[in-house]
Amino acid sequence: MDYLNSIKEYLLGLSSTYGVDPFIFAGIYVGAIPFFLFSMGWIVKNYRQKKPLILPVLSTVFFFISSYLYLIVAGENVPLWVYGLVLVMVSTGAVSAWKKIQGKIQDEVSE
Repeated sequence: MDYLNSIKEYLLGLSSTYGVDPFIFAGIYVGAIPFFLFSMGWIVKNYRQKKPLILPVLSTVFFFISSYLYLIVAGENVPLWVYGLVLVMVSTGAVSAWKKIQGKIQDEVSE
């Protein structure tokens, strides 16, 4: 249990250093999940109906990176390596989401 308190103290210390509230970050991160999933479904629906994909794709990307946007906008003295890490995480997640969407589209096409 002392280990969890150490992690909490470390994160709160980072928040004072970088000016980002870890609870707000976590809230945005978790709160965006349903909207992200809805947006992915919207992409698949629009694809099936041969409608434009730009709005659902932009929505999906926004909800995927929303917590990181908070970090970048609200953060102070954030080291350059954090921006690189965020870029890697966003890129990895985007590739993963793209593969998941492609899989759903392939499932729809094969039916």
